[in-house]
Amino acid sequence: MTQDSPVPSGDVHPGRPELRADCANCAGLCCVALPFSASADFAVDKDAGQPCSNLRQDFGCGIHAQLRERGFPGCTVFDCFGAGQKVSQVTFGGRNWRETPGVARQMFEVFAVMLQLHELLRHLAEASGLPVGRPLRRELRTAYESTERLTRGSAEEVLGVDVPAHREAVGDLLLRASETVRSRVPGRKKNHRGADLTGAVLANAKLRGASLRGARLIAARLTGADLRDADLIGADLRDADLSGADLAGSLFLTQPQLDSARGDSSTRIPAGLGRPAHWAHAGGA
Repeated sequence: MTQDSPVPSGDVHPGRPELRADCANCAGLCCVALPFSASADFAVDKDAGQPCSNLRQDFGCGIHAQLRERGFPGCTVFDCFGAGQKVSQVTFGGRNWRETPGVARQMFEVFAVMLQLHELLRHLAEASGLPVGRPLRRELRTAYESTERLTRGSAEEVLGVDVPAHREAVGDLLLRASETVRSRVPGRKKNHRGADLTGAVLANAKLRGASLRGARLIAARLTGADLRDADLIGADLRDADLSGADLAGSLFLTQPQLDSARGDSSTRIPAGLGRPAHWAHAGGA
């Protein structure tokens, strides 16, 4: 294995099942703990801690197959990256807020922290497989292991995590990994980090290796854009048109980001991510 070769099969990577939502082993936490407001994403208002009216007694969704048609597309683009089952089965040992109402408030608070930790795990898993060289890969692996240990603490220990400090430390590592990979892309790379590109016309834009970290790309027209090797961590792609765009090898793109966008059969997506079913009916398809 050369210095810059990816980690071997079996090491941390985004496909690990513990980093994927397993609703069958979760007490419907995202349907209770999180608030939402009536909007294009949700048909009604719901306060934090209030069960969604569509949540069944078995913690399943009563309209799961019709969420978009019933006005809940926001639910279809949410992914807890495995935080829900971690809280339900590990932190609280299989207890749930219905049968043990005394733990409800604490369970919801822990879920909010666990969401952030599991999102970091998802990105660290991806970064550990990038061609970044052994020293940085070791740091990434160490950060993954330390974050994983934090997720396995007691409820009180999880709530005691200094999440902002931990996010900052992990974010620095992820940025170094991104810069290492993107530095190998020939030519000058565009920097749109944190930019507000809502509704921007970026059809056929040359954005290979660009930084789009935290950029607002809501309803942006990215048809035919070259987004290979672009850093998309935290980018808001809601209703962005990715028809014909090339996202192969893009960095830190998640399934929820893809699910919130529009695309078609010619959109190239990174390995390990699925083509959203609704793309076949998207306006830009």
